[in-house]
Amino acid sequence: APHNLTLPSLELRMKTAIALASVMGNVLVVVVVCVNRALRDTTFSFIVSLAVADIAVGVLVIPLAIIISLGFSTQFYTCLFLSCLLLIITQSSILSLLAIAIDRYLRVKIPTRYSIIVTQGRAYVAVCLCWILSFLTGLVPMIGWNNRDAQGNFSISSEIICEFTTVMRMDYMVYFNFFGWVVVPLTIMIVLYGEIFRVIRRQLNRRAEATCDADRYYQKELKLAKSLALVVFLFAVCWLPIHIMNCINFFCPKCYVPKFALYTGIFMSHVNSALNPMVYAFRIKRFRVTLIQITRRCMLCKAAEPTPCPSSTPALTEKVDVNL
Repeated sequence: APHNLTLPSLELRMKTAIALASVMGNVLVVVVVCVNRALRDTTFSFIVSLAVADIAVGVLVIPLAIIISLGFSTQFYTCLFLSCLLLIITQSSILSLLAIAIDRYLRVKIPTRYSIIVTQGRAYVAVCLCWILSFLTGLVPMIGWNNRDAQGNFSISSEIICEFTTVMRMDYMVYFNFFGWVVVPLTIMIVLYGEIFRVIRRQLNRRAEATCDADRYYQKELKLAKSLALVVFLFAVCWLPIHIMNCINFFCPKCYVPKFALYTGIFMSHVNSALNPMVYAFRIKRFRVTLIQITRRCMLCKAAEPTPCPSSTPALTEKVDVNL
């Protein structure tokens, strides 16, 4: 009996800790971008969008996952809508990552025309489109692609035990959600980052013997591209296990997937939301400096040290590149 009580209690504490870390870390991401004008460029607009999605994971998804795990009774479409929220937030994350990859690709592919083509206004429009598309794809089960028919004859007011697999069809999760809206965007991102690194390496090799503004530009682009590629890698590592297990259950109904593995996959998907702020803090210097200044000023009651500004800006370098 004590063992049975300890495991749910430990799981609850771990999920609560992840939710708090996700909310606090990603709120700091938004604050850092708002405080530091040098970070208010198109790329960080998408990073803020990603941070908002991760905040929603901590505020909505994890608490809902805890509630659903308790097996409460509710109406079918209420449970379905709560399950769709997870899909919406996940989809907004991966579309934000795709937008970041496209942005960085354009930045190294057409550096001289980048600021003309990719304006801040267009970046905001792209962020809105990411969220609109996320809502449209995530709410598809609400218009019919769900497990309502599998429940037999029951009225809309009838109550069920709310579980994700009870209301969500696995063919939707595998074919539409995973293959269509996870595998395809991830593949595009891998191709884009591969091309980004190829272009940067080629440009650096051409100027290996010279030190100029273009060298500084591509060196900074290479460093930031590595950091953002790491974010994509962590997303794939954290989310692919649960999707792969869904595929196993769908294509091989007789195959047994241990519940421990399933819970671990769900747990990893939640952990992902708390990882991105750490990547930014450890990998992006300007972000880290601003975060330290905020910590000193707000938590240690010390005045923030002024950040030295460069006297000149390289011809090909945007203001964010000078400071990263």
